Amino acid sequence: MDYAELSPAELLSLEFTEPAMTDRAWQVRWDLADRDPGELVLGTLPPTIDFHTSGSTGPSRCWRRLRENVWLEAGMLAELIEPEKPEAVISCVPPTHLYGALASVLIPAHLRLPVWYKPTFYGVMPPIEQRRVVVVATPWIFTLLLQHMSWVRELEHITVLYGGAMLPATAGEFLAEAGPDRALIVEVLGSTEAGGIATRRWREGEPPPWTLFPDVSFADPGPEPEPAGSDEDEEVPLVIRSPRLAFRPDERPPPLWEADDYVQPLDERTFRFAGRRTRLVKVNGRRINLDEVEHALRAVLDCEDLAVVPVADRMIGEHVDLLVVLKPGTELAGLDLSAAFDRIGVRPKRVHAVPRIERSALGKVRHLQTSPTTEATEAEVAK
Repeated sequence: MDYAELSPAELLSLEFTEPAMTDRAWQVRWDLADRDPGELVLGTLPPTIDFHTSGSTGPSRCWRRLRENVWLEAGMLAELIEPEKPEAVISCVPPTHLYGALASVLIPAHLRLPVWYKPTFYGVMPPIEQRRVVVVATPWIFTLLLQHMSWVRELEHITVLYGGAMLPATAGEFLAEAGPDRALIVEVLGSTEAGGIATRRWREGEPPPWTLFPDVSFADPGPEPEPAGSDEDEEVPLVIRSPRLAFRPDERPPPLWEADDYVQPLDERTFRFAGRRTRLVKVNGRRINLDEVEHALRAVLDCEDLAVVPVADRMIGEHVDLLVVLKPGTELAGLDLSAAFDRIGVRPKRVHAVPRIERSALGKVRHLQTSPTTEATEAEVAK
């Protein structure tokens, strides 16, 4: 893959949505910039920057952010990875959305590091000489890194900055393969509307609780510190205050933001993530996190892609269907669905083999191609 060499000024002259920035591979040497990156960024970007939601949970909507807040947030993210003394950044996240603009363009500027942008997850890693590297990640990156463990083992240290959906099982596999002395995952929980909300970092074992960004606080009504003896499993909507909240065109920033998430509060600054509201369903009275179900299924079903989607059921009110993108030359009958469903403890009402599942840059399902090429009914699934 050939990487176009761009100066910092040439990169910033492009809009975040331009194909020249999102669809081709490029390299920028912020470490050789002849101007202060902050002056260059604030002097080049427009006063307000528009980002759009992915459209995974409804129509895509425009959210506007102040240039200074975007630069401020990039600095806060840079501080999360700076202690590892990184020497270069590799990103596979397109700058179209807020996370990609921050991680692919502005974090390297803050850290004055060379950055390679790779628009595809396929192919070899960039030919870098640096041995302490930050890899900007979405769910697919861990599979790529596991396929290139010889490249990983040549590094002194790799920090994976992850801002996608729920971590896949391959994240833990990657940490185990790389080892705690060589690899670190830094996760960021956020959204187009709110920006960065919380973060956590881990090298091995189970991930720790989330901690709010320094300028973010729980809003009323919101999580309160739990008194001794309270129900540790209490889950509440995540509602926050932040000076970096985005706003709709021709409107003012809102005083608070209610995220599409449920959390288990631990104290005034920390919480456990319970799941996205749109990904929590009740089947026969049992609440199911569809993200967790999908990750469990990926570990046992040998397919190209899959998604678990909620469907209305006139008898029990809600159920789920499983959509599977089969590998070439395979059939649904070749998958051990019964064992997979025993693993997750729920049997989808129907299983569809579909041509594709369209996803956003961060891995969220954007549009489901629901015209099945093959379908298994509930009775067939139960066999």
